[in-house]
Amino acid sequence: MGVCFTGKGELSLISNRQGVFKIRRRLQDILYKNWHNRSRTISPAEMEGGCLVFSPHFDDETLGCGGLILQKRRVGAQVKIVFMTDGGRSHSQWMPEGELKQLRRSESAAAADVLGLEPGQIEFLGYPETLLEQHREEAIQDVRRVLRREHPQQVFIPYSGEPALWSMDHILTTQIVLQALSQEGMDADIYEYPIWFWLHWPWVGLPLGGSRNAFTILKNSAAYGFGLRLLKDFDVAVDIRQVLVKKETALAKHASQMSRLVQDKNWPVLSDVADGEFLACFFKEFEAYRHYAIRDGEIK
Repeated sequence: MGVCFTGKGELSLISNRQGVFKIRRRLQDILYKNWHNRSRTISPAEMEGGCLVFSPHFDDETLGCGGLILQKRRVGAQVKIVFMTDGGRSHSQWMPEGELKQLRRSESAAAADVLGLEPGQIEFLGYPETLLEQHREEAIQDVRRVLRREHPQQVFIPYSGEPALWSMDHILTTQIVLQALSQEGMDADIYEYPIWFWLHWPWVGLPLGGSRNAFTILKNSAAYGFGLRLLKDFDVAVDIRQVLVKKETALAKHASQMSRLVQDKNWPVLSDVADGEFLACFFKEFEAYRHYAIRDGEIK
């Protein structure tokens, strides 16, 4: 049996880290409760309203809106998911692009099935992942066609203040959809959902050392007021407690994002991000949304 001796300095460092962690968790609780108390709950009429969910990538629809989609389907609301990109770049180092596209598309269909959607309630625009900017004008026209066909009461898009991480696809999806709505002169209620927004302190910890990830988290934390932006920008709270388990089941269908499909520790999965704290942000009791209206194609 081996014996490990820990010096007083090391014990002090461990104790300090534990203390910082407890303070950060306490601040999380205060901010989250304050946000929930300020926010309004989604009304029964809103829950029953038909909607389009625009997802930059396969899995964003479940992460950001999975609980809401499940709740809407429970009350018989019409929901359609529109995937903007083809999923061909996320793990292209380990899998041929064509095979990866097919895999991620089938994963999204399986997740949609868990969320209560039929195959006809998902649509694939198929633009190259990470390269949406190069297809902006074509994508606007595609989205306009979808809007004219569906006439949604509600439109769900990524948070317009998302940080540009890995690609611009989240920000571009929002810009493209808003521009399409403007060109169509349509009325709709807009709900923005956060994804990479959550990658900031105190929702995740600051990694030790000078890693690129540490710099990204610190930069995001400063941009979002160290958690205060949640109170400022997000005004709708959707209770998902009754469907949390099913949301987890749906996300698990995105297997390429949730588990290593090859024997290589470098295969990236969502639980790698911020030691799992980022992923935990999507399984709290409430989903957060920023709501505003578009009337005659203009934001009101």
